[in-house]
Amino acid sequence: MEIPAVTTQQMAEVDRLMIEEYGIQLIQMMENAGRNLAELVRRILYGSLGDRKIVVLCGGGNNGGGGMVAARHIHNWGASVGVQLAAEEARLKEVPAHQWKILKSMQVMGINRPFDPAQKPDLIIDAILGYGLQGNPHGEAADWIEWANDQDCPVLALDVPSGLDATSGTPGMPTIQATNTLTLALPKIGLFKAQAKNYVGKLYLADISVPRELYRRIGMEVGTIFGEDTILRL
Repeated sequence: MEIPAVTTQQMAEVDRLMIEEYGIQLIQMMENAGRNLAELVRRILYGSLGDRKIVVLCGGGNNGGGGMVAARHIHNWGASVGVQLAAEEARLKEVPAHQWKILKSMQVMGINRPFDPAQKPDLIIDAILGYGLQGNPHGEAADWIEWANDQDCPVLALDVPSGLDATSGTPGMPTIQATNTLTLALPKIGLFKAQAKNYVGKLYLADISVPRELYRRIGMEVGTIFGEDTILRL
């Protein structure tokens, strides 16, 4: 089945219609994204998470909230999880702030730099910046991108590698060098650009429950792409 790709502007319209016209709220989409992200972690690490150390890097926006949902699941599945905010807690958006409160109630601990080499993670989740990024990452986000790129372990990016322009595929300075990327709903066209190849890694697509009828509203015909699985390898 041919799966269409979308621009940043098209994806923003999908998100708007989901909430305003179809009543599928942000927290529902975030839960779907985070649950699929956690499931892909389990597949990448061959099933068992009981002895695994996983670091989840979360920004202050909705992408970060998806990472927090994933952190909750992989914590429940037995992994040793460290969640690091790449933003000020006081500046979290409403729904990510809700997810952060859950993690604090669960006492899922944050991990601070520098890392003890003995505590080297088995996998890093990049949930710092989403598809709406414009310009280069800066501040804490840039610091954590650089840290992740220095680690000798797989990096799984949520939706787009942080720092990558989702439409043009132009990498910012810095940009996550992911080994795997789980993009959401439909792939972003920038992920297929030649200049993005070294940052995206293996590309997967996850279902966040966008109705096919919604795509028709924006002039796209999308088939039943998740009929066999909620995560597809592209």
